[in-house]
Amino acid sequence: MSEMSIEKVVEAEATPSATPADHGHGHNAAAHNENLKFATWLYLGSEVVLFATLIAMFVLFRLHSPDAVLKVHAEASIALVSLNTFLLLTSSWAMVMGLREIRRGNSKGLAQWIGLTALLGAVFVGLQYVEYSEMAAAGITLYSSEFGMRFYAPTAFHGAHVIVGVLWALYVVRNGMKGRYSADNYIGVEIFGLYWHFVDVVWILLFTLIYLV
Repeated sequence: MSEMSIEKVVEAEATPSATPADHGHGHNAAAHNENLKFATWLYLGSEVVLFATLIAMFVLFRLHSPDAVLKVHAEASIALVSLNTFLLLTSSWAMVMGLREIRRGNSKGLAQWIGLTALLGAVFVGLQYVEYSEMAAAGITLYSSEFGMRFYAPTAFHGAHVIVGVLWALYVVRNGMKGRYSADNYIGVEIFGLYWHFVDVVWILLFTLIYLV
C-alpha cells in the first residue's frame, strides 16, 4: 500500500461519521419540531374562531347601530390608538430580528431584541389602559350600553393575549440568557414568533374595523 493510500485511510478513520443513532435523533428532533408547529397552528386556529365571533358581533351591531359607533369615533383618541398600533407592529419587527440573531447563534442579540418586543408589548397594554380610562370618562363603559360590550369584548380579549405574549417573551429572554437556544435549536423562539405575529394581525383587523372604517 502506498504512502498516499495510508494517509487517506487514517484520515477516513479519524473523521467521525454519522451513526444510525445520530440520524435517528436528528429525525426525531425534526419531527418533534414539526409537531410543535402543527399544535401551535391548531391552537391559533381555535383563537381565530373566537376572535372571528367577537368581530362578527361588532360588525353586526355596527350595521344596525351606526350612530353608536360614531360616538366612539368622537370620543376615542385616534392618534393614541395609531401610536399604539405602530408600537405593536414594531414589536413584531423586533421579534423577527431576535429570531435572526439566534439563527446566527447570538444569544445576547436574541435577548436584546425579544426584550424590546416585551417592552413594546407592555407599553401597548399601558396605552390601552389610558384609552379605556378616557372612554370611561366619556361614559363609554362595559355596561353603559350595548356598544360598550361590543367594543370592550374584542379589544380587552386581545389585550389579554398581549399580556400573555409579554410574559412569554420574558420567558424566551430568560431561556436565551441561560443558553437554552442555539443556531441549531431555536424552535421555542419560532413558536413564540407565530403567536406574537398572530396577535399583531388580529390587532390590525380590530384597529381597521373599530377605529378607521
